[in-house]
Amino acid sequence: MGISQKVVICISMIQLTDLLKEIIAIDEYDVDENNIHEVRDFTKFLREFTNSLNESQDASLREAEYRGRKVTLGKPMQGDIKKFKVYVKNAKGNVIKVNFGQKGAKIKAKNPKRRSAYRKRHNCANPGPRWKANYWSCKKW
Repeated sequence: MGISQKVVICISMIQLTDLLKEIIAIDEYDVDENNIHEVRDFTKFLREFTNSLNESQDASLREAEYRGRKVTLGKPMQGDIKKFKVYVKNAKGNVIKVNFGQKGAKIKAKNPKRRSAYRKRHNCANPGPRWKANYWSCKKW
């Protein structure tokens, strides 16, 4: 890991710490960026905290109604028209179904050359909004 990557990680940790202070009123969480063990402990804490936030979220944030039935938002599942489908809210706030992936095709994302070529070809550095198929396809890759 290069110095610039360490600096970016430390800056984002500082921003996350400030966010945590606002959310749960943590007085302070000191992390010495030169001590890799403290950084690892802090990232582990952040993962656990984020998971607990996700689990404790109100069900109304994850569930919505699409054409008269309850659906889970943001969870890709096996599709009916395409290989996968996911329900999301678009810019207007409406719940829509996004179909993506070629049915019958195998995703060989574990092959680094294939993965790299796919991500370059589909511009996965900038996949677009969540309500577009490219976003979810890039997320799978």
